[in-house]
Amino acid sequence: MALIKFTRNYHDLSTDNGFQFEFFCDRCGNGYQSTFQGSASSMVSGALDTAASLFGGLLGTAADIGRKAHSAAWEKQHDDMFAKAIDEVKPHFNQCRRCGKWVCKDVCWNTAKSLCKECAPDLEAEFSAIQTEAAISDAREKAAGVDYVSAERFKQTIAAACSNCGADLKGGKFCPECGTPVAQKKFCKECGKPMEGAPKFCPECGAKQ
Repeated sequence: MALIKFTRNYHDLSTDNGFQFEFFCDRCGNGYQSTFQGSASSMVSGALDTAASLFGGLLGTAADIGRKAHSAAWEKQHDDMFAKAIDEVKPHFNQCRRCGKWVCKDVCWNTAKSLCKECAPDLEAEFSAIQTEAAISDAREKAAGVDYVSAERFKQTIAAACSNCGADLKGGKFCPECGTPVAQKKFCKECGKPMEGAPKFCPECGAKQ
């Protein structure tokens, strides 16, 4: 029998009842599941177990022998089903001659170059991605230069919650829940020092308010 390929990029989903394998692309991680194939040895073992439960005695010994035979038969059938599963999914994959990876034909294979797209990227797709990245970078730079909050917003101490009842404050001079006055301290526009009351000039630097 020919040597089996796909010995790394697959998951074995087989159980005692049958065989199924999942093969995935080395580049994108997507892939295909093979068709589920039932296990003939599990049906024999299951029939012996049923007979043993009904009659016991010698049939119980026969069931034990059946399980041992099932183990050896299952392993043989497992190898055969693995090879069959590979034949089923192999048409959906190509192996890159440059890096050796098995990749899916639909997404990760560059047909024009006969290489995977990791070794021979699709230039149009790369140009589009670079263009998008440049647009995002440009947008971030422009956004960073915009003043979204004015200095006026921070002339007074901002309280997020009422000091008396803990209710959320959304602005205003009094708490909407308990009526407690919201303490608001004014700061100098120039030096930033706190000021009591509402003076026209800063007592620290003399700047007009």
